[in-house]
Parts: sequence; structure tokens; C-alpha cells
Amino acid sequence: MPTVPLAERRLRLLHIEDSDLDHQLILAQLQRAGLRFEITRLDTLPDIESALDRPWDAIISDYNLPGFSGLVVLDIIKQRQLVLPFVLVSGEIGEDTAVAAMRTGASDYLLKNNLARLAPALLHAIESCEAQRARQEADRELLKSKQQLHELAGHLQTSVEMERAAIAREIHDDVGGSLTALKFDLAWIARHSKDEDVQQRVQSALETVTSAIESSQRIMHNLRPAILEQGLLAAVQWLAARFERRTGIATAVRHVGEQFQLPPGVPLVAYRCAQEALTNVSKHAEASKVEVELSMEGGVLTLEIKDNGRGVAPGDLSKARSFGIRGLRERAATVGGWVDLSTGPQGTALILSVPLRGVIAALDFDDEDDGPSPASQGAASDAAGSPAVAAHDPSSWGDL
Repeated sequence: MPTVPLAERRLRLLHIEDSDLDHQLILAQLQRAGLRFEITRLDTLPDIESALDRPWDAIISDYNLPGFSGLVVLDIIKQRQLVLPFVLVSGEIGEDTAVAAMRTGASDYLLKNNLARLAPALLHAIESCEAQRARQEADRELLKSKQQLHELAGHLQTSVEMERAAIAREIHDDVGGSLTALKFDLAWIARHSKDEDVQQRVQSALETVTSAIESSQRIMHNLRPAILEQGLLAAVQWLAARFERRTGIATAVRHVGEQFQLPPGVPLVAYRCAQEALTNVSKHAEASKVEVELSMEGGVLTLEIKDNGRGVAPGDLSKARSFGIRGLRERAATVGGWVDLSTGPQGTALILSVPLRGVIAALDFDDEDDGPSPASQGAASDAAGSPAVAAHDPSSWGDL
């Protein structure tokens, strides 16, 4: 819809003036300029405050009024956070006063003996304020859009985790159960057959089924880290141990403070953050050492993953399809947290911070947790056959 030019609009004007003669001069000047307007004159502060509840296109105000000044009205407008053109008109106004009025928010100021530029100044003030309102509205819409995108990202993260959990349950109940039954059947055939060819085929089939079970366990755990039921610290230690065995990168886990019963959602966010950070280290960092620190101090959960690799190039994070860190930030925001990333020649540090609210019960860490992490203790163990790994694997179906 096209915008009506200001010169053709019927303007709603509030004139703050105690002199009827000066009011008539203002009217004559605006009429001479060809403006279409409706104007209301007020000269008492209560009436003016009441009038500010109504919509106005602009305010023209005298400076000296009975018991108050035009700057008082300007302060009221500012306190109410109104975006209104305010043109100050006075018979005598010093330069300092004029400058103070402009700093306070006046659109313009004129002397009563020079009203020739009143109409242009008024139209310019209205245009400026309308542009300001448009910018504010655009900013509000942008903020609303960002909030909606943030809420959508949080909803998608939650939906993804729920879908992962559902798939993990199906793998455990259906695939895992079927593979276990098949393994038992193959073992029965092996016990009851004396044929050497059958025995060889059975052993080969058992190895295939065992490999399938191990793959299912790995997939299921990646989908749903049930190790979190043992606490965030245990889950991070287990994740670091697997990372060290898989990559050969020395990984140490340490903690500061106490272990807490965390609010729902926080442990999974922290675990996924550590998982994504370690994945990035293995893919890009070319590091030989990783340090993971989990702390709980001042009601804030902090997880830091630091490596001694080559760092992140300045342009890498701004790539169009660089979603890793962005995804972590959106995930952290779902629990009121944030992610910071610092990088340099000595490596990269990713820090997750989550302020915790409500009553959180504190549990003391075991003293032995101050020693080397499971990652350091289990570096030489085999991932599939180590009893230590099996004990920590929440997706294990047992030794079949």
C-alpha cells in the first residue's frame, strides 16, 4: 500500500503554549505552508500528561510555560519511551539550553521571530521519527524471528534425541534380541553336531553374529548414551577412554568441585558437546593430547575440552556450511547455557557453561577420581574384549 506523502496527510499536532497570540502565529505559519492538520493547544502539565496517552504526529512546544518548561515535557516523553517529534519554539532560548534540549531528545528548536522554517523542520522531524519507528519495528521483528528460530532449533534438538532414543530401544529390543537368540541357536548346533564342516560354518556364523552384536551396541550407544544414567562424570570418562583407544590421542579427564544431580537435559547437552568436540579434534586438530575438565563452581557447570593441535583458522567458523559450533551453541541454549571457543597456535579450547537453577543435591566425588582418567588407564585395552569396557558399556547385552 503506497505511503501518503506528509505534505498531503492530515497531521495531528499538539501545541504546548500558554499564549493564544503565539498559538495563532503558529497556525498561520503552518497554513501558509499548505499543511493539513488538526491542532490542540494545552498549557497545564496534568492536561499534557493525559494528552500524551493519545496518538500524535508531532508536538510543538514553547520553552517557558507557567510552572514548568518544555524540557519537563520532553523528559516525560522520554520516560514513557515515546517516539514523538518534538519541536521546541521559544522567544528567547540560549545556545546552551538549545544544545541541552537536542541532547535530551528534541527534534529541533526555533525562535518565535523566525518561524519561516517551522513547516520544513516539522516535516523533517516527523519523517525522522517515522524512520526510527520503522527501524525499531524491524528490530523487534528480527528479535522475534531469532527467538522463533532459537525455539525451533531447540525443538528439533529435542525431537532428534527422542527419535534417537526410540531407534536405540528398537535396536536393543528387536535387533539385539534376535541376534542373541540366533547366537544361542548357533551355539546349540555347535554342541550337537559332530560334522567338521558344520562346526566350521557354525564358528564362522558365530563370529559374524558377534560382530553384528558389537556393531549394534556401538550404534545404540551413539544414538542414546545410557552411560549418562551413571552420572555425567562417568559418561565423560567413558567417552574419553573410547576416544583415546580409537585415535591414540592421549586424553586426560579431571574434575573440580563436587558431583551434582543435574537438572534434566543438562547431562545430555554436556555429553553431546564433549562428543562433538572430540570428533572435531580427531578430524581436524592433528593433536597429540586432549584435556577434558568438568567443574561445578558457583552454581555453574563448566565443561572444557582443550587440545594442543593446530587451532582453527579464522575463516573456518564463518563457512556457510560450518554447523558444528553453531549446533552446539543452539543445543547449549536449550538449557540456558552457552559455548565459547578460543583458538591459537597452541591449540583450541571449547568451553560449555550452564548456570544451574533450583535446589541441586551435592554428592562428594570418590577420592580415587583424582587419579588418572579411565582414558589413560585403559589405553592398551581392546575395545571389544576388555572386561573394563564391558562393565562401562550401557548398551551391552552381556557375554553371550
